[in-house]
Amino acid sequence: METVKVVTLGCEKNLVDSEIMSGLIHQRGYTLVEDKEEATVIIVNTCGFIDAAKEESINTILDLAELKETAKLKALIVSGCLTQRYKQQLMEEMPEIDGIVGTGDFHNINAIIDEALAGAKPVRVGNPVFNYEQALPRRVSTPRYTAYVKIAEGCDNACTFCSIPAMRGKFRSRSIESVLTEVRTLAEQGVKEISLIAQDSTNYGTDLYDRFMLAELMNRVSEVDGVEWVRLHYAYPGFFNDELIDTIASNPKICKYVDMPLQHSEDAILKRMRRPGRQKDARELIARIRERIPDVALRTSLIVGFPGETEEDFNRLVDFVKEIRFDRLGVFSYSMEEGTPAARLPDQLPEEVKEWRQNTLMEVQREIAAERNGRFVGKELDVLLERYDGRNDVYIGRTQYDAPEIDGEVFVSGVSSADIGEIRRVRITHSYEFDLAGEALA
Repeated sequence: METVKVVTLGCEKNLVDSEIMSGLIHQRGYTLVEDKEEATVIIVNTCGFIDAAKEESINTILDLAELKETAKLKALIVSGCLTQRYKQQLMEEMPEIDGIVGTGDFHNINAIIDEALAGAKPVRVGNPVFNYEQALPRRVSTPRYTAYVKIAEGCDNACTFCSIPAMRGKFRSRSIESVLTEVRTLAEQGVKEISLIAQDSTNYGTDLYDRFMLAELMNRVSEVDGVEWVRLHYAYPGFFNDELIDTIASNPKICKYVDMPLQHSEDAILKRMRRPGRQKDARELIARIRERIPDVALRTSLIVGFPGETEEDFNRLVDFVKEIRFDRLGVFSYSMEEGTPAARLPDQLPEEVKEWRQNTLMEVQREIAAERNGRFVGKELDVLLERYDGRNDVYIGRTQYDAPEIDGEVFVSGVSSADIGEIRRVRITHSYEFDLAGEALA
């Protein structure tokens, strides 16, 4: 009997795909293993979004290929975004690969494993149109109390810096019933926190129902027995409407957490990026969100060093961040992506300039994050307990204002191992740059 390890690189959307592949592999009767040394088959689910991710994917493939000589590995299969863009180059230049699976073909993973083991070197990369309406098994790899649910696939926005439409296809919503069926299954398994993800969450439903349906979907998800937190990721600002704001504000199970990538503040850069609206629109939207959801945690991502970004553009972006005071901020230096319109733009900036701007903006955000965190001291917050840190003898969790893996944590005293996976009321006593500390209430 074959033993299979699935290695996931990249974003949470890739993670969900890996979990479905793992479910199919388990259903087939193969044994899933954690130790790569024990695997006879390894699947690397790659990311191809930016150069650093591509490099990580290639290096991971090469490192794992060595297990054919030193361990039990018989077949190395590569899936995900990198294969969707570069299937020909991968097969020609990396003979270590025994099979390739595109982003719309991973539901065929068992047949591909069989063919790879037989020496056929299968390449299954069709149009990226996988249908999530299919009822497929899924082996959730996140902790038992939290899970991601993909509500749509692909993207229609055509930002000039982004290659996602080429790798994931056109925007396609899942039906509400399909999402709810999956959420019910997860809740029955003990999942308390549901994080809704897509390349463009706020566009949800427009292709299926001819109108924006995200607010209704979030309300329906919150009604599922066992679900205590519903978290929204990747909210495209161009479609962030008042109905969605009011839903987040009024539903106690929906986290007061808005993850809305703005990418830049300056109109000239936004136009070159082909992003929705202008700085005035972003300011007005943020003001409406904060007015109606006073305790909201606002996360955004920004790109520095985009082609043509002047020093004045960057300085104004810094001023914008100082003024808006985001609770959470990710800063990325522009990466020239092959085949994208931005790669053909003039005035590409040197890497050292991009890196300096990224570091400078993150230093500004450090002070802002510390100040924003300070407002919680003395307050009582619900905290989802996640793990015990034996080295420091403290339990660690998150509030509704912090997403898994990417945001801050809370160091909690007065709890026990029995509380892991539970939501406890905690009085916050200390704040740091990105984290909090507090005492659990009896």
